[in-house]
Parts: sequence; structure tokens; C-alpha cells
Amino acid sequence: MKETLTYKILNAHKVSEDLEGNTMSIRIDQTLTQDATGTMAYLEFISFGLDKVRTDLSVSYVDHNTLQNGFMNADDHKFLQTVADKYGIVFSKAGNGICHQVNLERFAVPGRTILGSDSHTPTSSGVGAIAIGAGGLDVACAMAGKPFTIVKPKVVGVKLINALRPGVSAKDIIIHLLGIMTVKGGVNKVIEYYGDGVKTLSVPERATIANMGAELGATSSVFPSDEVTKHFLEIQKRPEDYKPLQADEGCTYDENYTIDLAELEPMASCPNSPDAAKPIRELTNIKVDQVLIGSCTNSSYYDFIKVASILKGKKIHPNVSLGIAPGSQQVLQMITRDGILAILLEAGARILESACGPCIGMGQSPATDAVSLRTFNRNFYGRSGTNSAKVYLVSPEVAAISAVKGYIASPLGMENDPCFSLDVDYPKCDSLLYKPTFTQEVVMGPNIKPLPKFAPIGHNFKSQVMISCEDNITTDHIMPAGAKVLPYRSNIEKISEFVFSNIDADFASRCKKYNGGVIVAGQNYGQGSSREHAAIAPRYLGIKAVIAPSFARIHKKNLINFGILPIELGLKASLLDEIEVSYDRNVIRVKNLTTGEELEKMNDLTDDDYHLIEVGGLLNTF
Repeated sequence: MKETLTYKILNAHKVSEDLEGNTMSIRIDQTLTQDATGTMAYLEFISFGLDKVRTDLSVSYVDHNTLQNGFMNADDHKFLQTVADKYGIVFSKAGNGICHQVNLERFAVPGRTILGSDSHTPTSSGVGAIAIGAGGLDVACAMAGKPFTIVKPKVVGVKLINALRPGVSAKDIIIHLLGIMTVKGGVNKVIEYYGDGVKTLSVPERATIANMGAELGATSSVFPSDEVTKHFLEIQKRPEDYKPLQADEGCTYDENYTIDLAELEPMASCPNSPDAAKPIRELTNIKVDQVLIGSCTNSSYYDFIKVASILKGKKIHPNVSLGIAPGSQQVLQMITRDGILAILLEAGARILESACGPCIGMGQSPATDAVSLRTFNRNFYGRSGTNSAKVYLVSPEVAAISAVKGYIASPLGMENDPCFSLDVDYPKCDSLLYKPTFTQEVVMGPNIKPLPKFAPIGHNFKSQVMISCEDNITTDHIMPAGAKVLPYRSNIEKISEFVFSNIDADFASRCKKYNGGVIVAGQNYGQGSSREHAAIAPRYLGIKAVIAPSFARIHKKNLINFGILPIELGLKASLLDEIEVSYDRNVIRVKNLTTGEELEKMNDLTDDDYHLIEVGGLLNTF
């Protein structure tokens, strides 16, 4: 049987599948965490009582909470470093770079499975791995040697033909695809790229596309491992990690798209969704206030060469603030050594730390009503730290030329300066990577609180609606990020005060007044970040169920992991309507006692998921 690349890797790691063949459990080779999700993940791992991790490799990165505006983040980082040393985890210290950029450089291997407590973990699939984002508790279980269970994904074949024109980039490919498939079009699917056009894309370009596949809601994205991959691993001084991998010729895909790279043009994701795709030519002359270049999507040496090629000998517009954040210490060293950083600084750029920073609202919030162009992956409402800001997602080329012009401009036709070359030495840069010695004891600061455990919700309950939401509610809506909130990621009692705070400031106090309740929402509830706090904190506030027509993959699993019942129904309800829920292994029934509407559906939870709801969540099984 001819196999897709996706199932070649998944089947090689398959441990089991359910009787109906709808789900499969796979062995995980590598894990990654970052500090916004890692503290909770390691508290969960420690609770299992093991002496060390059971994976081939686990890496703990510090890249999100690097703004030291109090003791909390620094305490978390000390906790993470001591946990890593004690339990056999490689530790990437603050300053080493963004987890996905560093993981691509140092650790991602063709054919391996990688599970990360960050939704953009699929970045590493740019080298032919299957990398998947998940909640921290699932990653903790993988570190304990347990298999990871997924809905058997459909495989979407995206055939790339021809080559990109000058001024058009990999970012434009994925924004174009988002415009076609939408932010919910990839749920329980893997996006697999093939065709002659793939050969024209470098590994950093492939990683950009795989990174933003998360915005499709996809389980993962994957590129073949070929001569381009081999070259990348050689320049990263890891030639031994290469092995060729590709789909069988003539394999069948569940869905098919063809993208002619030669016909693409520069694109933007308009406010406030990554799938709000428009050509730059339709947006020209919109005044720009801020430009930010970086994030795990576009912070490679390759990206900064393109930016320098445009900015060389130019000055940014006086009304524009330009910030740049190299993705790793390797990238920072290279742009410094090769004179690229000097070009950017002479043009008027501000150098930011090699970290996530503005992408998760950690600094660089735009001015009121400002237009901000970002080479990032998400532009959800409020994510920038300024609710009124208009955030556009663009390529590094669009960002650079727009910073010079002062308005959104197209780089179409702009050739790279021949003075810049990718044929240079790539330093190994392991000075901030620490291998475990198994000698340190775990240090836990006062902001790190014990894990909450929850009683089961029961099979029948009546609760009031605590909030009624629209379609495409993101985990940023549910559990905001930013400098004000992120320091409390290891303190569930405190962080629960911020649930839905950007769209309903009274949500937490309402939950406390009514002893919790249910959430009613529209399609694709919980899209975006893998942050399990968007499930734990509502559960802490007494939320028993979320009723929505559809859920994002990671968030649905996080809800189940913490004992919240996800009910896939489209219920009409208003704030404080009284809802009655009853369910058994076969049927889920919902009645709005205020309006009289009654709905029922087959219970489609797996046996394992149903058991977790019954016992109050995964932590109650240990």
C-alpha cells in the first residue's frame, strides 16, 4: 500500500489504535516545553513520582516570560533549571532563543515524533519530523514514557509547483493557504507538502510554513526530508541526523490543493485573524505605526538577510518604530559577525531580546489605534497588549519595505542584494544549553503553588451560563497572555482572576458568585495557543462544561484532561440562562431550562476520555 509521509512516520511509532480505528496512540521520541507552559508541565511530571524522563530527548526552553518585572518569572526559571537537571532534561537558558528556532537548529530529526507544550511545535516538521503541539499534561505524560493519543488525522496534500518570484516569500504561501482553508480547516488533519516547488524552499522557509500550519488548527504539517534537509543539517553540524524521507509516489490524500508559487503575490493576514488574508496590493497606503520582525515564524538568518537587503543604505520612516528579535543566539551571532545587525541598526531598528517577546504581548504593545505590521503567526484581538491596535501579519520583506515607506507597501520584484549570502559558517552555539547532571535539587519559589485537583462533575447537573461567546474564540480570549498575566502561570488561584478578562471583566467574579457554571460558544472554540491554563483556570472557577458546535483539537483535549465536559452542540443561550446537562456512555442531553430548547447527541468521547470526565481529570488517575 502506498503511504503518505505522514503515515509512514505515524505508523512507525504506532503503539495501538482503538477498535474502530478512529484514534491511534504513538510513541513520542522527543518533547519540548517553554517557560509559560513548562512550569505547570513539570509540576505535573513530578507528581508522577518518577526519577527521570523516559524519552530519547526532552528539552526545557526559557523564551516566553523573560521580562523580569518581579521575582515570579525568575523563580520559575530557577525551578525549570533545577527540574531539568534532576530529571534528565536539556535546559535552554533565557537568551539562547525561541524554542522552535533553537529546536530546529539543534534537535529536530527527520522521521522522529516530537510533542511540545506549545502549539507551534510543528515548526520542527520543516525537517521531515512529525511535531505536534499539546497541553502540558499530555507532554508530562509523554516524558513519563506514555504514548500520546490522537484522532487519526486526515492528510491534506498540498502540491507546490514552480518557484517564488522576488519579493514573495514562504509567509505568503501559508497566508494564502489560510485564506483558502480558514482557521478551522485543518482540525484533525496533517498538512503534507510535496511537488517540485518544495525543492526550491530552504528549511527555514519550510519551517515558516509548518509553524503557521498551527493557525489552520492542524495536528501537524510535514515536509519531505531531501537534499535541502541534508544541507541544512550539515551546516548545523548534524550530518548524522539526516535520513531521506518522502511520501510514496502515487499515494492518495484525503484533500488536495495545488499552489503555483510563480503566481503568488505578497499577502497579509488582516486584523484580527490569521485567515483574514488579502493581497498587499489591496492594502497599500495604509499608514504604519509599528513594525516588528521576529517570532518563531520569521526570525532565522535567512529572514534577516532579506530584511538587510531591503534596509541597506535606507532609514526607517520617522513615524515608524521598528523592532527586531533574532530567533536564537546562533542567529544573533551570525547577523553580528556578518555586518547585518549594523545595517539594521543604522536604518533605525531597535534590537530586542532573542525571545518570544511581543508575539505573546510581552512588551512592544502598540499605541492606541495603531497599525502594527508583524512577521508573527497570530493577530488575535488583544494579543498585542493593545485592544484597539490593528495588527497585520506579513512577510519580512513586506515588513522591511513598509518600515521605510511609512505605509503598507509591496516588495514585489525586489531582488536580494548579491552582497548577502547564505553560504556562510553556522556556529554551533551551545553555550546556553545545559545537559543534565542529576545533581541539583528542585528549587520552588513562593509563587509556585500546588497542583489543583478537581472532583468529578457528575452525570447530571444544573448550572447557569457564565458567558455566551461567538465563533473562533481563542485561548487568548479565554486566558490572556502578556506581562500582567504570564508571571502567574504556576499560580492557578491567581491566574484564574484573568479568565476572559479582555472581553468580560466580570467573568471570574460571576463564577465565584454562582459557584461556576457552563460556557456556551460558537464554532472552533479554543483555537490558538496550547496553553492548558485556558482549561485549568476555568475549571478552578467551577466551569463544568463547554457547549459549542466544534472545538480546536488541543483545547478539547485540555478540557477533558481537567475534567470539563466538551459538548459539541449548537445551543442558543444568554448570560445566566439555566442549563441542565445529563450524559452517559451513549448519549449527552442538554436543556436550556430558561428557553425550553432541548438538544441531544451521541456521546462521541473515546472510552479513555469518558473515563477522565468520570474521575475528574487525568491527574486523578495517578
